[in-house]
Amino acid sequence: MNSIELPRPFSAFSAELAERPLTGGRPRLIAARSDAEAVITWLREYQDSPHTFNNYRKEAERLLLWCEGRGQALAGLGREDVLDYQQFLGNPQPAARWIGPARPRQHPDWRPFTGALAASSVRQAMTILGALFQYLLDAGYLHANPLALARRSKRALQGPPTVERYLEASSWRAVLDTLDALPQHGPRDIQHYERARWLLHLLYLTGARRSEVAQAVMGDWFQRKGLWWWRVVGKGNKQGDIPVSDALLAALQRYRQHCGLSDLPSPGELTPLVGRVNRPGALDTLSDKAIYLIVKQVFRLAAERYPAQADTLLAASTHWLRHTAASHQLDAGVPLLVVSQNLRHSTIQTTRKYLHTEDDARHQASQLHGLRRPE
Repeated sequence: MNSIELPRPFSAFSAELAERPLTGGRPRLIAARSDAEAVITWLREYQDSPHTFNNYRKEAERLLLWCEGRGQALAGLGREDVLDYQQFLGNPQPAARWIGPARPRQHPDWRPFTGALAASSVRQAMTILGALFQYLLDAGYLHANPLALARRSKRALQGPPTVERYLEASSWRAVLDTLDALPQHGPRDIQHYERARWLLHLLYLTGARRSEVAQAVMGDWFQRKGLWWWRVVGKGNKQGDIPVSDALLAALQRYRQHCGLSDLPSPGELTPLVGRVNRPGALDTLSDKAIYLIVKQVFRLAAERYPAQADTLLAASTHWLRHTAASHQLDAGVPLLVVSQNLRHSTIQTTRKYLHTEDDARHQASQLHGLRRPE
């Protein structure tokens, strides 16, 4: 589990903030004396859900750093400020201060953004911050929630749109070809190659989230009635079982053999499912950030090899592989209900977002209607 410690910029910011007075007669339910302490209290509510914790921390972190630059505290934010921040997320400026390559959070060159956020990511960020403000309002730390005035768009009422952040067949072939072309000139190269190969196959064949992979161990794989399954703990600390296909089991066996392990996992085995490059048979845990960077590196190399696919590949991330897994399963004829269960969606309507074939068929059928003169 990640520490709740906030990065370097927070320490100075926290010390400068005055204690907040009681407002509106609402009793204080938390002992926080600064915005940073209040955010930490809120984050503690999500300690048992690493994926949610990391996402919420990231968004709260960005907001507090932005507030610091404006000399504002959370209690002083009005609706206009929130709209300014929403616009800022889509174009963080000055870029040199806010944007940089992905780095560990404690790295001296760490930046809050790797680029401007897409509209969907901005909406997600504001939803998370709305939950933060409501929590602090209910706790008596704030007197109002400036996000409560947000207009509920028709888009939200209509449900989620079709997912576009996935790799089409041509882009996925470019990734596989790039994997095959990774250097294997010495032991270190071979270690990096085998790990990258296993990681990309694992993410694509299961649709697992990178946080689920990072916390998984080999002993999470088990047999039931002669069939292999992978038990994961996902969002909201929910447990689910992912079926292991023959192709996935073969990929696991290859990786284990490379690491000097037996062909198949044993019950209770604590070896990380994907480990850091190390001496054979002694894998160390790989963080979800490291998983992200490995995948991004493969995508960058694929973009260099296949310029026609570069825009898509450079934009892609680990989560695109989850979308890709769902889309390709449905394209291959895997039943919608099965895909929904494999990805552990709460409703089947969430899975329907990946039915791109429905759109293709509708587009093709529309060609029957053209500009023909009546006979």
